[in-house]
Amino acid sequence: MQSKPRAPSSKRVLEVATQASVAAGKVLLRHFRKRLQVREKKNAGLVSDADLAAERAAMKILRKGFPEFGFLTEESGKWESSSPGRWIIDPLDGTTNFVHGIPVFCVSIAAEWAGQTIVGVVHQPLLKETFTAVLGHGAYLNGKRINVSSRRKIQDSLLTTGFSYRKEELLKKEMKTFEQFSRVTRAIRRPGSAALDLAYTSCGFFDGFWERGLSPWDVAAGTLLVLEAGGKVTDFKGDVAMLEAGHIVASNGKIHSEILSLLKNAI
Repeated sequence: MQSKPRAPSSKRVLEVATQASVAAGKVLLRHFRKRLQVREKKNAGLVSDADLAAERAAMKILRKGFPEFGFLTEESGKWESSSPGRWIIDPLDGTTNFVHGIPVFCVSIAAEWAGQTIVGVVHQPLLKETFTAVLGHGAYLNGKRINVSSRRKIQDSLLTTGFSYRKEELLKKEMKTFEQFSRVTRAIRRPGSAALDLAYTSCGFFDGFWERGLSPWDVAAGTLLVLEAGGKVTDFKGDVAMLEAGHIVASNGKIHSEILSLLKNAI
């Protein structure tokens, strides 16, 4: 009887993921506000040569560290492996911001083992901010422990969201939802990077986040950050299968039920 592969050291996985995210971030900085080759993906936004170069830089380090792991990336798609390990990578989350010279973007790298996210890294290279989380060991910003906010009333809360590229399908719902939340919250922001939205929720800058039509590479790392910082993450129905659903709600946990209720009323 063949034994199951032994899970790798989470510390080592985190080290490799952090190295890869920083390397990708350096590539992005070299391309930022420079002339770029850009094309549009159907219902999926923009992709630039900076995305591709950053992905190559990250994957080189990830493959060297754990050659047996599979990959799921925004730009190159999926590479299956017999190993239970898999990297989930967005080399540039916030491509539209990046292409237009807006300094709100990041690198997002998560590691899965047997279908469970065990490590998450979100790196903002311009600010040199690296958010990290290891399953069961908390969330950190540049090595300092972070926690979600403590606000209990949605009227005192600052929320963040994003709008899907699937405009024909989702735009009316998104506008209705945005109006609903605008009436009851302190304010809403729309930065343009789901991974950063989640990272900023994990450290209490935002109190909650919702968005439709996301992919695993957008949220895998950030979801672990929020959970390890003491928050809550579900799909719009309150279930935990948000990576499969593509619709995500993340919060400090204290206002989560109110967010879900507002979403239900807006649909």
